[in-house]
Amino acid sequence: MTTFALVGAGPGLGLATARRFGAAGHSVALISRNAQHLDSLAAELGNDGIRAGGYPADVLDPASLATALRTAAEDAGPVEILQYSPLPRADFMKPVLDTTVTDLDAPLSFSVKGPVTCVNAVLPGMRELGRGTLLFVNGGTAVRPNLQRAGTSIAFAAESAYARMLHDALAPENIHAAQLIIPGAISPDTEHSSPDVLAQLLYDIHTRRDGFQHYAEPLPD
Repeated sequence: MTTFALVGAGPGLGLATARRFGAAGHSVALISRNAQHLDSLAAELGNDGIRAGGYPADVLDPASLATALRTAAEDAGPVEILQYSPLPRADFMKPVLDTTVTDLDAPLSFSVKGPVTCVNAVLPGMRELGRGTLLFVNGGTAVRPNLQRAGTSIAFAAESAYARMLHDALAPENIHAAQLIIPGAISPDTEHSSPDVLAQLLYDIHTRRDGFQHYAEPLPD
């Protein structure tokens, strides 16, 4: 059995995606900062017959993140699919003219050092398997900068560049890197951006392996 590792586990999109990949036969490794929160999510998945475990880590702490992913692989099997989709903090979204150099430290750690740490942790296992999928989930500022949200606009663009390079570099090894852009809010009441719809879209990206950048819905004008 191989593992679906979710960095940024939560009760909305994270739980829906974990449930979708778990239903396909993968073990699920849930990664976020709150251990009690992870235990609750793992128990909910367990009630659905999905093998799931929680691994506390902070995406701003590379050592804890790498340890969590290595431990998950040891416990549940090699990571075949990695989803990087933690929610950015509100303080990442200052207006551009109010943003100082130190204001960018956390967003860049969140969107660049975090993904690099994760990829370096799971790539050896994917290479041993001979296959793998790296899924990066971002908001619309990844492709359309918003001057009121400078931190995410800059950091998501950097994450996009990294993910695109991975897509090109790893394709010959049967490891597929892809990005899903979600322009609006995730809500159960939306047609294209409900957790269940997005979870199925991410699963389809994993199975179809048909390009790098995907959109939950068109960017608004």
